[in-house]
Amino acid sequence: MSYVIGIDLGTSSLKGLLVDKEGKVLITKSSEYELLTPQPKYSEQNPNVWIEALDIVLKEIIAAFPEAASETEGISFSGQMHSLVLLDENGKTLRNAILWNDVRTSKQCQEIMDKAGQEVIQITKNKALEGFTLPKLLWVKENEPTIWEQAKHFLLPKDYLGFYLTGNKQMEYSDAAGTLLLNVEEKVWSESVAELFDLPLSIFPKLVESSDKIGVMKKELAEMYGFTNDIAVFSGGADNACAAVGAGIVQEGMGLASIGTSGVFLSYEQDGKQDYAGKVHYFNHAIKDSFYSMGVTLSAGYSLNWFKNTFAADKSYDELLSNLDNVAIGSDGLMFTPYIMGERTPYTDSQIRGSFIGMDARHTLDNFARAVVEGITFSLNDSKILMEENANKQFTRIVSVGGGAKNSNWLQIQADIFNAPVVNLTVEQGPGLGAAMIAAVGLGWFPTMNECVEKFVHYKEEFQPIPENVKKYEKVYDIYKGVYAATKETAHKLHALNE
Repeated sequence: MSYVIGIDLGTSSLKGLLVDKEGKVLITKSSEYELLTPQPKYSEQNPNVWIEALDIVLKEIIAAFPEAASETEGISFSGQMHSLVLLDENGKTLRNAILWNDVRTSKQCQEIMDKAGQEVIQITKNKALEGFTLPKLLWVKENEPTIWEQAKHFLLPKDYLGFYLTGNKQMEYSDAAGTLLLNVEEKVWSESVAELFDLPLSIFPKLVESSDKIGVMKKELAEMYGFTNDIAVFSGGADNACAAVGAGIVQEGMGLASIGTSGVFLSYEQDGKQDYAGKVHYFNHAIKDSFYSMGVTLSAGYSLNWFKNTFAADKSYDELLSNLDNVAIGSDGLMFTPYIMGERTPYTDSQIRGSFIGMDARHTLDNFARAVVEGITFSLNDSKILMEENANKQFTRIVSVGGGAKNSNWLQIQADIFNAPVVNLTVEQGPGLGAAMIAAVGLGWFPTMNECVEKFVHYKEEFQPIPENVKKYEKVYDIYKGVYAATKETAHKLHALNE
């Protein structure tokens, strides 16, 4: 039997999956690490913790499944997007990585948009936000000139792991698209954007496809882990692209509703010609010459987590949501907006705050729980509607993953609000499975990613929209859309008062 390993380099942990040719996940191992927050708005990690975690996970996989030592053929990666790794001329890290959730770069983002906002959106398909890599580069250039003078290369986290394993530096397109430096449609670094902000092209890594072989694992590392044969290393993909691959989002009409701490609504895009004018993110997919659009809810699962911990700490999530189907659509006139940490899509507003509206004396904990679930789903629907209206899309299947896929009543709510069939996965392995699938395609196990999906990805249940529920939700959603404008001024004043 032959195996591949998918590595998911996340913000708080690194996970590894050993997968066979049938798509069966045989072993999962993980290793956690911490964020560094030296001051407000800062979020960093020492890249060495990723290497330490990778070493632990690979050794544990072989210890738990000895056959993997001689039968593993390849390895690939999924990684947190945007986070900046700066290297000197010898490939040594110059500082901690500045992570995707670091928000120190508001000034640089404003400068980018003031200087060349429309050009940046036209070329990169995205507008400048604190999470992207270009503002981080400009921040280092402005605030750490000594480090900037020594910087000879920049990479993103999973590309740094690829460099560690092979000695070769490169970046694949799905991650490069999140730097705000890639011409997304033409798949080349944008010389004009680099010139606008005085960035030397010499620091930009070579661009490759996600399933491209970037080298063979260094012999000394393979021996340290316990591998006895050559291990092909493939470039991998950005975490959202890999999550989409692992959920089978590989053709038009398919969408992904992911409810983790944040929420993502993602749509497959056949080509790079779509113009959303920066209203949603638009990135290269981990599938060659394909793309995806993506809207983000900043506090999706986090809203439910906050609500449970604050008002129902003694209950499990299953208990909290056990009576969803006993509460009427629209939660008997109660509405929740999940803006408790600001909102990304469609507002890009860091100061807006959440709200419960319509509370009265008859409302119980069950009403509030359903209102939170509906509010989270409405927010994801904001992104779906943007895609439908701007690209004339029609969704024939939406795959639900994360917290929203664990409750059948919530899955039906999604189908009714999205007005589209919603399915969940038989086994949900997230971006790590997508990374393993990239390695499988890179090795030639499957000629295309679509054929790999047929073997590796399986759906459990399908929930069809109920026409009468759809009509009711359309009326409630119309009200929901008006809450932002109605509460924005008050929320901003309260935010300023408490800063």
